[in-house]
This record gives sequence, C-alpha cells and structure tokens, in this order.
Amino acid sequence: MDKNTIWAIVLSILVILVSGFFLTPKIANQNAAAQQAANTEVADTVKDTTNKVEDLSAVLGTDEASEEQVVEKAEEKITIKTKKAEIVISTKGADIISYTLDPETHKDFETGIGVQLSDNVTDVNRTCSISLGGAENNIINGIFDVKKIDDYTYLFTKDLVINNRKVTFGKKYTFKDDEYMFKLDVLIHDASGAGLDSNGIAYTIRTSPQIGPHFNRKQNKYENRQFIVYNGKKSKKQILVEGQFKHWDKEISWAGIAGKYFMELVIPADNSIIKNAAYSTKYEIEDYANAQAMIERKSFATSDVQDTYYMYFGPRNEKDIKIYNVSDNNQWKLSGLKLSESLQTTGMLSWLESILKWCLEMLHIPFKNWGVCIILLTLILKIILFPLSKNQSLGTLKMQALQPQIQAVQKKYANDQQKLNAEMAKIYQDAHYNPASGCLPMIFQFLIIFAMYNLFNNYFEFRGASFINGWVPDLSSGDSVYAIKKDIPILTTILGVTHIRILPVIYVATQLLSGKITQNQGMSNGQNAASMKFMTYGLPLIFFFIFYNAPAGLLLYWLTSNILQIFQQLIINKMMAEKKNEMATKKPVPAKNGKKR
Repeated sequence: MDKNTIWAIVLSILVILVSGFFLTPKIANQNAAAQQAANTEVADTVKDTTNKVEDLSAVLGTDEASEEQVVEKAEEKITIKTKKAEIVISTKGADIISYTLDPETHKDFETGIGVQLSDNVTDVNRTCSISLGGAENNIINGIFDVKKIDDYTYLFTKDLVINNRKVTFGKKYTFKDDEYMFKLDVLIHDASGAGLDSNGIAYTIRTSPQIGPHFNRKQNKYENRQFIVYNGKKSKKQILVEGQFKHWDKEISWAGIAGKYFMELVIPADNSIIKNAAYSTKYEIEDYANAQAMIERKSFATSDVQDTYYMYFGPRNEKDIKIYNVSDNNQWKLSGLKLSESLQTTGMLSWLESILKWCLEMLHIPFKNWGVCIILLTLILKIILFPLSKNQSLGTLKMQALQPQIQAVQKKYANDQQKLNAEMAKIYQDAHYNPASGCLPMIFQFLIIFAMYNLFNNYFEFRGASFINGWVPDLSSGDSVYAIKKDIPILTTILGVTHIRILPVIYVATQLLSGKITQNQGMSNGQNAASMKFMTYGLPLIFFFIFYNAPAGLLLYWLTSNILQIFQQLIINKMMAEKKNEMATKKPVPAKNGKKR
C-alpha cells in the first residue's frame, strides 16, 4: 500500500469520527429520511413523466471521488431493439456505446451491417454522455445502477459526491418502436438545494463523438460533417474542419451534428435552460477526428431538477423529419419543431429543388429505377428549355449580324458615352433585338444546374440505389469497374483514386464533343477565341479530376445532359445555317429616314 493511499484512509477515518462527534443521531436520522424521500421522489417523477412535455436535460457537478465509489460494480451493457435501430447502453456513465440503424433500410456498404451512428466511442467520450460544467470538462465515468421500466424504457441512477454534497443523479432513456426520435430525461436531487454552477453552466450533454458511416476525407470530398443550430427563426450550418473546438453562444432552439445522409439533433423540451452550444473535431483515435455537438445547460440552485431532451438519431431526409411538424403524425406528439431546417438545400432555390424532387418521385412510381428517373428528368428539362436555348442561339446570330453597325457607332461616338448609348439602343430597336434576352435563358439554366447539383448530390433516396448492377450499384457514390487494392502514393493518396471509374471518362468525352459542336457556330478571333478554346478543351480535363469521385447520380445527370445537348446543338446549328442563308438573301428594308436597314 503506497503512502498516498494510507493518507487517504487516515483522513477519511478522521472525517467520519469528527462528523459523528458533532452531528447528533437525531440529525443523522433526519438526513437519511430526507435522502430516502428524495430518491423515491426522483423515481416517482421518472414514472410519471412519460406523457408530459418537460424540461430539457440534467445537471451535474465536478468531482465524483468518494470512499464508497472506490470499488464499483462491473460494467453492464443493456441492448434495446426497435424497428429502427439496435441500441446498446452501458452502465458506465449511463451512455450509449452503440446505435446501429436497421441494415435492411440503412446499410453501411463497407461493413455490410447497419450504419453505426454512435461511432468513435472511447473510454473518455461516448454518446449522450454528460460532463460537469462546460463542454471542455471530462465526462462522468462512474457505474450507474439500472432499472428496467419496460422494454423501451430504462432508468439509470447514481449517488455522486459534488463539493462534499451527496447528489442523486438519474438518466432515463425512452424509445419508441417505430421512431428515430427518443427521449432522454435527466433527473437530479440535491437535498441542500445548492444546485450546480460552474461559470454559469451546470453540465454539458453530448451527441456521438462521430456519426457513421466512416469516410476518408481525402478520398471522399463529397462527404462532410456539419454543425447545425436553429434559433426558432433560421438555421446555421457550419461545415467542420479538423482539429477545432468552438462555442456557439447565440440563442438555440435545437442543435446537432450531421453528415451527408444522417444526423443527430438535440432538441430541448424547454430551450430557455440552454446556455451555449459547442462542437469539437479534435482527434481522439489515430487520424479519426471527432464531429461532436455539445449542449451546455444553465446553472441552477434548487433541490430537484428534471430536464428533457428529444434526440433525433436517424436519416437526414424530409420524409422522416416532417412528421414532427404535426403532433398527430408522431408518437411523441411533438409539433412545430421545424427539423426541415437541418436539411441541405440550395437556400433561395429550395422551391426549385422541391419541384425537381417531386418530379423525380413521380417518375419513380412507374419506372422504379432512380437512374432511369434521372435520365428521364434530364430529357424533360432539355425539352422544356429547348425554346430558350434556340432563341439564345438565334439571338447570338442576330448579334453577329449587327456587329458592323455596332462597331461603326462605337468608333464614331467613342468620346460621347451618352450619344453612344442612344445610338446603340436605336440599333437594337430597329433590329427588334433585346440584348438581355440572351442572358435570361442562361440565367435560368444556371438556376436549374445549381438546384440539380444539390439535389443529386444529397438526395437521400439515391443512397444504395442501384442503376446498373455490377457497374453503378449506388447512385450516391462513384461507379466502379475495378477497386485498386494497393496503395499507390500519387494516385490513391494525393488524387484519391481508389477505383477505376467509367462515368467520369464518358462525362469528359461528351463534354469535349459538346463544346466542339458549340464552337462550330463560329467564334470570334483573338483573345475571345483563346478563352473559348480553354473552356472547350481545358475545363473538361480539370473537371475530370475534380468530379472523378463524384456521386454517380450527379455524373449521370451531367453526361445525359451533355449527350442531349449534342443533339440539341446539331438541331440548332442547322436552324442557324438556314437563318444565315435567309438573312443573306433577304433584301434590306428601307427605314423611315430613307436609309437602308
């Protein structure tokens, strides 16, 4: 036995003797009775809170050390199975150490099992763990007692010594069989009423250290982790980089962490008790950075506290979160949460994205293949936009015919901007040509491209959706005809090329051909011609490396658009050739002033 242990035992005995000398048996009995009543009150409160909308989460202090905690029970693991997930809760900290989604609906394609949302769990960081004070502090690591209330509800309790006060602490998990949302109640009883306060913070509750599925940041640039916070009016989404720890000290209605297709949101029943939020991406396992959200609860000074969090651990798609807008649509009877603010949208173009998504879903009803739906939707959009593209090209032809007049006027009135503008307007008016008409179709097409890019890059239904088995088994990731198993420094490490893919090659080929056909309309000489050559031949080669690992659904849209653009441009080129011949043989019409035009 070492010297520190001996001193600890001696000091503990002295504290007990002094306490026994100064405190009468009557007072001791009163304290014991009060503590027993408090414990009963906590347990009764847990039983009676199933159908109430209560406070948010719980509170905790700082030091757990006490003599009776030196020898603790062995760790137990409680498994709860629902239709949505299999959850494992450890009595160590009363924390979740595994949250595996149903593999039938959300398979991890690398492991072959369900997606693990409680990823990167360690001895010092777990899912739904609580630390005393701020987010920087260590989590509670003691062993809790566990009581089964029913198949989907478990209560974990532990007596802690906080600043020489005995505090009863409880965590109650309640799951629903057919919901991604579960409830976490945190209950605290402190007979002294001193409460918990560490720089204005009582405790911090955490999401998972990392959300699965695991991904390689260098090889998959289309996957990311985001910190999401909603203040009741608008949401803020912050793409996370490695090695950070930052606080969010603004108003919070709910907050969480999200990947491309899955997310974890912490929704307090009463957001007035929340002080701050924070996120961490610091390393804990080798080169595997965290992506964890943390919610800090305000300090309190009272004997009994019960806080409730609703925790959404599931897919990041509208279908599964919109049910929490109307109480009759979910088993928790929650409403108005506006969890759709957590979705990745194109902002002002979200309405357009919603229309495109609806079209895809309507096409999927008869065709049952999302790849076929992408091709058909692209075809429909090309047909709708064809008149705009035709008018834009014919407008370009008309603009070329007006160039001699425009250049003459520009030369004549080079020093008189006002007169130049007036003469230019007259030229356009006489020719019945509006210069802005050539820009509007281009702007509208760009809006479509932006909305389609976000939709095809993040559409949840594409995850695991096969287009052609053996080639494009998953529209949410790149196609593959061969997996590179050896580590080739430049190819795999720097460029992130781990598979031989065909879609990027076809995409670049169609882009080059489309650019060549478009260029054959007749481009100007000089600097503009050099720029057009770079855009025609240089950009596609750059895009080849940028989009090599792009989701197959996105590339399928682009290459389909390129192929249709080729045929469309051939038709337009023919129409333009006919128009040129018509313009060449057409006799000038006398203008009102007697001049020819």
